[in-house]
Amino acid sequence: MLLLTLIAGSIVVHADQWPQFRGPGATGVAESARLPDSWSTTTNVRWKTAIPGHGWSSPIVWGDRIFVTSVVPAGETEAPVKGLYFGGERPAPKIEHRWMVYAVDWATGKIVWEREAHRGLPPQRHLKNTYASETPVTDGERVYVSFGNVGLFAYDFSGRLAWSERVSPLPTRNGWGTAASPVLHQGRLYLVNDNDRQSFLTALDARTGKTVWRVDRQEGTNWATPYVWEHAGRTEIVTSATGNVRSYDLEGKLLWQLGPMSSIVIPTPFSKFGLLYVASGYVGDQVRPVYAVKPGASGDISLPKGETSNASIAWSLPQGGPYNPSPIVYGDYYYTLFDRGFFTCHDARTGKEIYTKVRLDPAASGFTSSPWAYHGKLFAMSEDGTTYVIQAGPEFKVIGRNVLDEFTMASPAIDRDSLIIRTAGSLYRISGS
Repeated sequence: MLLLTLIAGSIVVHADQWPQFRGPGATGVAESARLPDSWSTTTNVRWKTAIPGHGWSSPIVWGDRIFVTSVVPAGETEAPVKGLYFGGERPAPKIEHRWMVYAVDWATGKIVWEREAHRGLPPQRHLKNTYASETPVTDGERVYVSFGNVGLFAYDFSGRLAWSERVSPLPTRNGWGTAASPVLHQGRLYLVNDNDRQSFLTALDARTGKTVWRVDRQEGTNWATPYVWEHAGRTEIVTSATGNVRSYDLEGKLLWQLGPMSSIVIPTPFSKFGLLYVASGYVGDQVRPVYAVKPGASGDISLPKGETSNASIAWSLPQGGPYNPSPIVYGDYYYTLFDRGFFTCHDARTGKEIYTKVRLDPAASGFTSSPWAYHGKLFAMSEDGTTYVIQAGPEFKVIGRNVLDEFTMASPAIDRDSLIIRTAGSLYRISGS
């Protein structure tokens, strides 16, 4: 049973749940004695449910409900593809699409309800992207769903629409589409919309959907989800972008900024050991940085050329950032999964290299979903649906492979005894119990 306590307007959770992209704290880490280490299409599969349409949003979990989004075309369209690091621009389809929200029962995998948030002709997108790439977020009472090119929608757990805020599509770089997910903190939703017309960060009242504040940003298109960084000094809204990493206070005032970043920014920031980890690593760039930022920064904290630390940056790597997957800290170590299947390990507190780039498998396809960890192991899922199990710690070793043989780019959810994995056509509950 899920027990909730209200403290100063915040919901404190007294049971496992996975309410947002990469779970509590956006860390991708969970611990449960019954979580599965191995699976296949027939082994440790509690259930498998078909999800119509296309979507790379991650599933989220609260109590007996799993929420996932998708966009369903009215006819045949070009489906997302694997690989493809360069190019991929496609004109907008000429057939009607339906933007959908699905609530799935935890125990059975049955779709409990589905809601159509929007119907119409879609804008352009990248061939790897979908129109449902933003992961929803929930506070246990409502689920908040962002479709970046049509609007933000709030549903209660019975499927009733509480409110919606429609938006007109804004042009993105080369028509590649959107992906940044909303985040939730103390009754406010924070959403970054970085585009090629006028980028902005906005805070909305989660109860009503009304705008609390909005600040314009001098940025082009980005796809990174913002991060709420709570530390002893203050709470910050951290946003990654091509021009600069920027941090704002809870009223939208700029606190500090940092650059340079790579020319395409996707990974989500997160924190551990009192440090904020920020990375970007477009495969076509020479600038692919990782920064470990200390609390309390102000102003421009960018490093002079050739330096790797200063009063506000504990350590950095000039060419250590991944393209799509977000990095992960587990135990004492900071791990990076690169799109082309390489893996590195650094000391999370100092940035010291523990082991250099090693390849998971020469035969593996690309990697887009972010790694996760539990049981002293790290898990990295390829676009082919093969999950590589890597021992945690200072020595690299692949100790297992779990094959679903289905295209996937979504990061999984982890809750209680189960993994919730989304593939191109299905939702799996993988359980070791």
